[in-house]
Order: sequence, then structure tokens, then C-alpha cells
Amino acid sequence: MEAKTYKLNDVVEMKKQHPCGTNAWKIIRLGADIRIKCTGCQHSVLIPRREFEKKLKKVLIEAPEQ
Repeated sequence: MEAKTYKLNDVVEMKKQHPCGTNAWKIIRLGADIRIKCTGCQHSVLIPRREFEKKLKKVLIEAPEQ
């Protein structure tokens, strides 16, 4: 299975949607833990990288190269 690649400011889709009804999340911090922010209600969540990689479905919008 191919490893999914993601980077800071990417918008990703998770397997389960947020209670607000949105399924798109923006990556706002990378490290051992990853902070993602809901694009619907702006709620942010800090989760371990391993859990994030397990729950990640796909990258919806890739961040532009800087």
C-alpha cells in the first residue's frame, strides 16, 4: 500500500466527519502530533501522527509550494 503524503496547509478528508457536518480538515501543525482544523466550524484537534495516518482518507487540496 502506498503511503499517503501530506504537508502543512493541505486540506484533507478524514474517514469520519466532524459533528458540524464537514469532512474537510486543514493541517495547521506537523510534528510527532498533528493539529488539524475543521474547515466548517474552525475547531482544532491535536492527534498523534500514527492515529492521523490511520484516519486519513485522502488529500483534497494540496498547499501551494512556497
